[in-house]
Formats: sequence, structure tokens, C-alpha cells
Amino acid sequence: MYMKYLIFIATILTSPFALAENKPVLTVYAPDYFISEWGPGPSIETAFEKICDCDLKFSAGDILPRVVLEGPNTRADIVIGLNTDVTKKAIETGLFANHGQDIDSLELPINWTDKTFLPFDWSYVAFIFDERTKVLPKNFEDLVNLPKGSKIIIQDPRTSISGLALILWVKSVYGDRAEDFWARLRPRILTVTKGWSEAYGLFTDGEAHGVLSFTTSPAYHIAVENDMSKKAAIFDEGHYPYFELAAKLSTTKKPELADQFMAFILSDSFQNLIPMTNWSYPSAQPKSAWPEVFSNLPIPEKVHYFDESQAQALSKTAVEEWRRALSQ
Repeated sequence: MYMKYLIFIATILTSPFALAENKPVLTVYAPDYFISEWGPGPSIETAFEKICDCDLKFSAGDILPRVVLEGPNTRADIVIGLNTDVTKKAIETGLFANHGQDIDSLELPINWTDKTFLPFDWSYVAFIFDERTKVLPKNFEDLVNLPKGSKIIIQDPRTSISGLALILWVKSVYGDRAEDFWARLRPRILTVTKGWSEAYGLFTDGEAHGVLSFTTSPAYHIAVENDMSKKAAIFDEGHYPYFELAAKLSTTKKPELADQFMAFILSDSFQNLIPMTNWSYPSAQPKSAWPEVFSNLPIPEKVHYFDESQAQALSKTAVEEWRRALSQ
């Protein structure tokens, strides 16, 4: 009887469930899309757990507001899916530590110097059109002067990161004339949505000729749907880049494991997963390493970009100009 008891205990202790419970847990806060079955999260989880001897747990939600609400008691060790337009606000919380990574491998359209936030992918903001409508503007003035009846869909900069990137892009190109541009563009705007998903869904349903999205958006249609009809309008003025970022919490109880994950982000094991699951350019791979569907996409020749301090300083004014022009 005693021997049976020992065997039973040994079986329990060596079971997969018991072993899993003994592994350290790394908690990563991420946006909903990131951990969905079609997002990069599941593949990243599998790849990292092969090398970390840990349990990687994603927790979905609105990242920065959640971390701010939880404060020093946050359960997050890492956050992933932030963007450059909120990094100044994030830094001001005092909750984030330096990423501590060698960033020489980054392949970005700007010189990245931030020591807290680590880019894991990027793209350019752009308008996507269906070539079957025979509309593909070459600049912002072409967008204003689209053929009669042509409509576009944009996102609200107060609720959408892509919408905010658009008004900063316009502000960079037009400066003090930005409000006039919005007033002239207003007749071409079918609707303003709260977020990207709603806008892009309306576009793919045929409700508009064009939609605010990213230069990499056509890659999904080409690779998954064998649909070559979606095209990014590459503007002569240049485009505004969009970066997605990861950061380590200063309050993490597992700093070594968190550092391992931050290093993993820059590895090929992580970067190879990004293009075909997040439909963006990988941040730490040259163009020669991209999947063919991405390397064949047109890339803007000129970059418009505001750093975090500039973006925060300009955003309020730019949003107000946009609001006034569209409410007339």
C-alpha cells in the first residue's frame, strides 16, 4: 500500500500539469488583435516557450490605460503593441524600464534611439484603393480632387491610432494650411469610424473607393485571398511611418525572463513570424529577408515623422483643426 502511494505521488509530481505549474509565468499585456487566432500571439507564444522553460501568458486589453490603472501593482512583466504616439505618456508613468537591448540590428526608416520602447514591426500610413475603381491618387491634392462620386473612409484621431497618425502626416505636409486641406477633403469623406477594423471592413464591403490603412495592407489580400486588386496610393509628398513597440515593466518580478523576451523580439524566430501574421514589416530584418509578397510592395521615398515630444505637442492642435474643418 505504501509503495502504491509513493508511485501515485511520483506520477502526480512528474505529470505535464505539475511540471507546467512549476514553470515561471511571464505575463504580457497585448491588444486583442495580437492574441487572436489570426494574430501573431499564438505563434510567438509557442516559439518563446520552446526556449524559455516558462509559461508565456498573454492578457488582452487596452494596454496603457490598464497599466496606468494598476500602477506599481500591475501583473504585467511586458507590454507589447504600444505605438510611438503614446510613448511620452507611458514614460511619464514611471512604470517602464530600459529595454537593455542592442538595437544595431533594427532596420527602420528612421534612426531609432529610444532606450525604453523596442519596435517589433512597422509600416507606413497610406490610403488603400481597389484598382477596379480606376482611382489611385499620387498625392494629397489628387485625394482632394478625386473624381466626382469617389469616397474615402478615415478613422477618428481621438479614438484611433491610425487616425492620429493621419492628422500628424497631414500636419507635417501642410503645416499651418492643414485645416484648409481638411475643409477641402471633407466632401470626399464618406464616414469617420472609431477604429481601423470598422473602416477597413466597410471598404472591403465595397462601401467606398478608398480607406485609410497601411502600405502593407495589400499583402494580406495577395497572400491569403490571391487578390491583386488592392493598392496603396504612394504619395509624392512622402508618408508617415507607424511603429509597434514592446516595453519591460520596471515592477516585473521576473527581470531576467523579461529581458529574455525582449531579446527574443529581435531574433529571427520572432521576426520571421511578423510579416504573415501581423501584416507589417519586421523591425529587425533587411528587405532581402522579407517574404516576397512584402518585398514586392511599393515603398515611399520620403518619410514624414514627429518624435514623441513633437507628436504630443502637435496632436491637440492638429485634432482641433481636423474637428473644426469636418464639422462645418
